[in-house]
Parts: sequence; structure tokens; C-alpha cells
Amino acid sequence: MVQEILQYLFSGVTNGAIYAVIALGFTMLFSTTSLINFAQGEFVMLGAMGLITLWKGFQLPLGVAFLLSTLGVAGVGLLMERLAIRTVRKPHPIVLVIITIGASILLKGIAMIAWGKDAHSAPAFSRHPPLEVAGATLLFQSLWIILIVVAVVLALQAFYRKSLTGKAMQACAINRKAASLIGIPSEKMTLLAFALSAGMGGIGGVLVAPITMSSYDMGMLLGLKGFCAAMLGGLGNSWGAVLGGMLLGILEAMGVGLFSSSLKDAIAFLLLLGILYVRPSGILGEKAIHRF
Repeated sequence: MVQEILQYLFSGVTNGAIYAVIALGFTMLFSTTSLINFAQGEFVMLGAMGLITLWKGFQLPLGVAFLLSTLGVAGVGLLMERLAIRTVRKPHPIVLVIITIGASILLKGIAMIAWGKDAHSAPAFSRHPPLEVAGATLLFQSLWIILIVVAVVLALQAFYRKSLTGKAMQACAINRKAASLIGIPSEKMTLLAFALSAGMGGIGGVLVAPITMSSYDMGMLLGLKGFCAAMLGGLGNSWGAVLGGMLLGILEAMGVGLFSSSLKDAIAFLLLLGILYVRPSGILGEKAIHRF
């Protein structure tokens, strides 16, 4: 029994790390622009399909394919902000959300034309044999995923704390109007937030490609799970996104292993409903303060 639980834990941490990266994309954009981008799942899909095309199709080195896939998806995020978001005359939140949903449908259609309806796969990042830990099996691909996610989180923390651009983005997140008054170009910060958010989705897609079959319609479910993880941890809180992703991944794996595989996709939405009912701001989110 202990061996089985440990195996489920390994699987949950691996999936949770991927959910955490996707949730970071939601969090980074929301904290800077207060916008929830429902095309985030399609960025994940583009990252996965881009890696498969560049690495498996064009035989580029893994590092080069990883970098180009991430930058390509970030470029799609830039185009989305410039062509679909910035051109809106009355940027009401509901209007912007509908635009992101429309962008999601468009990207899915383009991907279907480009890659077809068949599922594609990518090999593991390395061919090392799996590790045996207390009778449970830990794949090297899982170690790669965890190490890359840790590196991404640490790099983001350094970017926000050490760089002037990161501090400017934080200032826009705290008070956009005040940031503009002291000379921070809020439009450029919004553009950068879209690029970084899309890049996080691209990284999530690159990481998920070797462990599951990838297709043009894979983004919706992964995007919803990333959104659930962001809400669970606290939308707008980076550490909350990491915590929410890990909790979702572990609970999902435990539910599948100990109860039924039919619960795999339901657990995320049950957690979302629960956290919205008990603590709408999320585990690490700040409670709303109302002044009368």
C-alpha cells in the first residue's frame, strides 16, 4: 500500500508541476492586467506541437527546439495583445474575456489545419533508466519536469525582485494608474505580461509533450486545470499558483489511484467549486477589503 501511494505521489507531483507552470501563466497576466486569458490552454497546445515539429520533425537539438517553441508561443501572445486586445475601443472585462475565448477557437482551428486531427508524440528528454525508490518507479522525465519548473519559478522570482522591468510590472499590478503617473509605460508592461504568460503556456506544453499524446484539441482541458490550480492557490499570487498546481496534481493522482480513474477530470472542478465556496480568494490569495 505504501509503495502504491508513493507511486501515485510521484505521478501527482509530475502533473502538478505542469499545472503549476500553466497556472503561473494565468497569474502573471491577471496580476498585471486583471485579465483572465482563456486562450492559455491553446498556448500549451502550441508549445507541445511546436516541440514535436522542431525536435522530432526537423531533428533540431532538444535545447534549441525547447527555446524556439517557447519563443514562438510568446510571439503568438504578443500578436494576440497587439491585434486583438489593444485594438478594443471599450475594454470592458467581459468583452476582453470573450475575445480570449474567440482567440482560443481561432488558434485551435489553425492548429487543426497545420497538424491535422491525429495525435502526435515526443520521446523523453533522456534515455536514462527509471529510478527505484522504496519499490516505486520514478521516471527521469519526471525529474526533468520538476527541475525545469523549479528553475522557471526561481528565474521568475529573480526577475520580479532584481530587475527594474520586473519591479515595474509589479507596480502596474499594484496600481496601474499610479504606475503610469510616475512614468512606467503600462502598455509595454501589458505587452510583456502577455508574452511571459504565453511563454509559460509554451513551457507547459513542452513539458507535457513527452508524457502524453498531443493534438490540436488538447489545450482546453489543460487550460481549465491550470485555471483551477491558479484559483485554488490564489489568482494573482505566484507561489499560490505553484501550491495550487501541486495540490491539484497530487489530489488528482490519489483520487485516480485510490478510487476511480473516472474522477481524474472531475477532481479539478470539484476543487474549484469547493475553494470558491469556502475561500474565493484562494489559499494564498488576499481577502477582498470593502470600504463603505
